[in-house]
Amino acid sequence: MPARDTESDHLIPVQHLRPGDHAFVSYGNDEVRWEVVTAFVRLGLARGEKVLVLPCPGVPEEEVLARIDFPSRSTVRARARGQLVVDSMRGMIAPDTAFTAARQMGRLYAETDRATAEGYTGLRAFIDMGWVAALGADVEAMMRRETGAQALFRCRPYTEICAYDRRGFDREVVAAMERAHPRALLERLGALRSVRDPDGALRFIGEADAANQDAFSRALQLALAHTAPARRLTVDLSRLHFLSVGCAVRLLMLARGAVGHELIEVRCHRGQRRTLRRLGSGTVPLLVLTEVVHSW
Repeated sequence: MPARDTESDHLIPVQHLRPGDHAFVSYGNDEVRWEVVTAFVRLGLARGEKVLVLPCPGVPEEEVLARIDFPSRSTVRARARGQLVVDSMRGMIAPDTAFTAARQMGRLYAETDRATAEGYTGLRAFIDMGWVAALGADVEAMMRRETGAQALFRCRPYTEICAYDRRGFDREVVAAMERAHPRALLERLGALRSVRDPDGALRFIGEADAANQDAFSRALQLALAHTAPARRLTVDLSRLHFLSVGCAVRLLMLARGAVGHELIEVRCHRGQRRTLRRLGSGTVPLLVLTEVVHSW
């Protein structure tokens, strides 16, 4: 029977964001910060959403557009027809000059309704939190907004990323905001993370590609060693954006050689299940594939 993913999944790749998600990401490098926003913008445009980008104050609009357009000019038509909008927090709260959560949230609420009225499937916004210092806003007021914005997302086609430059905020503030957001994103595209869930499952997040194949294998080997006394291991692939054939083969080889284990359950979505079956998962007696049905 298919399993359903849970709302408790905190860390995800940007490609797995869905309407209603309020996500945190941080960066500490001026080059890295463009990776998530570029993917976020392009995915939103492809899904028929209206996209609002509020970049770090001080970054010229021309640079923003050049960064998210590279290496093509795929966003030019979207900008011309109004599907892609580059704005600022100062513009969002105008005519007010001082930040208030009520003013900002009211504007985003109205913009979401406007986007759907214009025929888009929803609104997604990327907000670089550099606006806090630029407007001289109170950090505590910003944090209250971040933890009290549920009405923007509840049963509404709105998605938001709040991006924190770790060089501009106290470490405690960044850590608190990461915990406060329902979702947290991998900082870099192409990254792979492995975590142990509360139920003991080994969860992979991001991209299990050729560059990450050794790390993928090491995480599996360590998990097999750790779960040898219990004689069973659960591996969750459902938060991977990409699973290469090479990593899938490594998984099957390690499962086949897992002497002493009685069961290895692999939670995966339909495409991953198809790949594993085609590679011979049915010939590994102790391997069970459980299809995860996402709730979106």
